[in-house]
Amino acid sequence: MIAGAVFAALIAAAPAQADNWYPHPSDAQWQYEWTDSTYNTAGTIEDVTVGSENDPSGCGWTLQWSAPSASLTGLPDSGTACFADQDFGVVNTDWTSTPPPADMPILCATVSGCPNSLASALYNVIWGSRSPVLSEPLLQGTTWSSTGGASNEVTSTSSYLGLELVKVPAFPSGVVAAAVRSQIALGGTFGDDYGSGTRTTWWVYGVGPVKVEFDHVDGSVSDVSLLQTNLTPMPALPDQNYFPLTQGLAGTYKWTNSKHLRQPEIEKVSIDAVSNRSARIDVKSVSGPIRVVGSYGFTARLDGVRNIFGSTSAASLAKFPSLGHGRHFFTPIDLMTYGFNPLLPAYPVPGSSWKSGDPRDFKIYGVSGTTALVGVRWVRVPAGRFRALEIRSVLKQPGHPFGSGVRTMWFAQGRGLVKLVFQHRDGSTSVIELIR
Repeated sequence: MIAGAVFAALIAAAPAQADNWYPHPSDAQWQYEWTDSTYNTAGTIEDVTVGSENDPSGCGWTLQWSAPSASLTGLPDSGTACFADQDFGVVNTDWTSTPPPADMPILCATVSGCPNSLASALYNVIWGSRSPVLSEPLLQGTTWSSTGGASNEVTSTSSYLGLELVKVPAFPSGVVAAAVRSQIALGGTFGDDYGSGTRTTWWVYGVGPVKVEFDHVDGSVSDVSLLQTNLTPMPALPDQNYFPLTQGLAGTYKWTNSKHLRQPEIEKVSIDAVSNRSARIDVKSVSGPIRVVGSYGFTARLDGVRNIFGSTSAASLAKFPSLGHGRHFFTPIDLMTYGFNPLLPAYPVPGSSWKSGDPRDFKIYGVSGTTALVGVRWVRVPAGRFRALEIRSVLKQPGHPFGSGVRTMWFAQGRGLVKLVFQHRDGSTSVIELIR
């Protein structure tokens, strides 16, 4: 039997979602002190409040700051910054402020009218990383690229380092924070060596940024610390990455079915392209009765890990029962994504569940059902023993018992899918295992 299956289901952008890595209720207040070892040794204390939760100009929600009394630099110090919550994190959309001290480096290619500045606490947070300021979901192994400055002349590569206990005046006993380290580069300006360097920012869930350390290339060090706030820290979200979109990550899987695929099908799966928290996963047969090549797209956003496209070309000697909506099972990825999105929630909390209901998914698969995160447990496969997140789905495709049943999947931190068992309603069972 020769067959092929091609589909493209580009998912429209999900509505913007806010979470509490950078909360902004109308009454929120923060007070920061920022210093610089060369240009602001005395330090400046700034009060930050929410200017608007929905700015009428369309720039998003705004934060505004000012020195509570005369700035310790002897100069006026006030400004605003606009932010927007997107499904991929927080972005900075605009800013305005009083000019920086005249002796600070010029961060533009021309001296006059330069809008770039590092002379405030919030400027140290957004410098080089306006889009996004913080990429989400914030999971282990997460890295991203961003730009900043008035003309995107600042670039950065950021990495999530993990959860750390950090002490600042607002939380003298320490608070659990997500540490993000950014390598920042500025070129073509008078202040390249000051605008470039390594910045570490600590984010507290329920509060926002509480500390910044910026080691500039010129040897200067800028520090920002949260002095006080009326916000209360919340428990950090689980940061285990059970579906890492990591360039070069690969695995080989064995697939059998008790009735329809008794000769094992062996296929290699690899992540061959990654950009902006999206990835292309390629599949190629190694041995067995199916000859297949395929490519699939996935994206990780605040609405979860989603399959956004897929295509396969296959020649198969295996005879499977038919599926509705022109679907076919040719690869482990086909069985893993079959049904409805998301594949995983953004932050996988055991006990959570979700149902089918997206009309786009139903148009593609014609499947209804529910999925639940059962918990984390040990699972053994030929590739080894893994502590894995167990996810169970009850799927129904009317008129097609092979496309209906109970599918249980196990995902390991930093590795992805390690095992899948699909108990089809036709009485057969598909088993997929990571073998290397």
